Amino acid sequence: MTDLPPLTLYLAAPRGFCAGVDRAIKIVEMALEKWGAPVYVRHEIVHNKYVVDGLRAKGAVFVEELDDCPSDRPVIFSAHGVPKSVPAEAQSREMLYVDATCPLVSKVHIEAERHHANGLQMVMIGHAGHPETIGTMGQLPEGEVLLVETPQDVAGLSVRDPEKLAFITQTTLSVDDTADIVAALKARFPAIIGPHKEDICYATTNRQEAVKAIAPRIDALLVIGAPNSSNSQRLVEVGRAKGCAYAQLVQRATEIDWRALEGIGSVGVTAGASAPEELVNEVIDAFRARFRVAVELVETAQERVEFKVPRVLREPA
Repeated sequence: MTDLPPLTLYLAAPRGFCAGVDRAIKIVEMALEKWGAPVYVRHEIVHNKYVVDGLRAKGAVFVEELDDCPSDRPVIFSAHGVPKSVPAEAQSREMLYVDATCPLVSKVHIEAERHHANGLQMVMIGHAGHPETIGTMGQLPEGEVLLVETPQDVAGLSVRDPEKLAFITQTTLSVDDTADIVAALKARFPAIIGPHKEDICYATTNRQEAVKAIAPRIDALLVIGAPNSSNSQRLVEVGRAKGCAYAQLVQRATEIDWRALEGIGSVGVTAGASAPEELVNEVIDAFRARFRVAVELVETAQERVEFKVPRVLREPA
C-alpha cells in the first residue's frame, strides 16, 4: 500500500441528510410498518436513487400522479411539497394520505398564503419545473405567483401593482445567486416585501458554507447527489465559483472519473441534503483503494434540528 500516491480528502461538514429529508424517509418507513406494503408515494420522496430504491425494496411504490394510486392504499406526498389541488383530490377520493413536505417548505407555503390574503401578488425565485416550485406556486390561484430564475427575468416581469408585491424563494437555491435576484427585485420594485427570515433553508446554507471553506484548499470537488437534486447542483456551482476548477456531481463511487483525478493531491467531498452517509463512505473507500489517503474534516457548523413525523404515524394502528 505504501506505493500508492498520497492524497488528502477534505470532508465537508455539515453534509448529507438534512432534518426534512430524514423526516420524509422515516414517514415512508413508518407508514410501511403501520399499514404494510404497498404504500404509494407521489413523486420521489427525496431526490436520491439509492434512497428511493431502498424504500422500493421495502414495499414503497413511487408514482407521479394520484391517478396512478388505488383509493384503498395510503399515499405519501414527497418532501418537496405539492400544489393544494393534490390533497384536495385525495380527500375527494377518500384516500388515506400523509404529507411529508419539509416543514421549512411548508413555512414558505404559509408565507405565500398570508401575503395573498393581504392582497399582495407573489414573485417566486426558483427553478421552473422543480417539484418544490410547482408545489409552492400551486398554493395560490393561477397568476398569483410569478416565477423568476435569474436577475434578467426580473426586467420582464409584468405585475398587477408594483406597490403590492412580495417575494419568496425555493429553499434549495444558492444563497449567492438568490442575493443577485433579490437585489434586482428591490431595485425595480422598491416596495416589494421580503420574508421575515431567509427562505433558503439552514441545511442548504450550511452545506454551501462548508464547500466555500474547503474550495481554496482542494484540486477537485466531488458532490455526492442526484442530477435532479437542486441543492446538490448548487453545491457544484458554489465550489466552482469559489475557485475549484474541477467540481463534479456523482451519484456514487462508480461514477467517479479517475482519469480526471490523476496527479492531484487533494479532493473535497461533500453530499447533498438527500444523499445518505453510506454513499460518502463508499466514495472514501474507493479513494483508499487507489491512494494513500489522509482524511481531514472541515466543520463549519453543527446541526441539531429535528422535525417530528405526523401524529397519524405516531398513533397506534
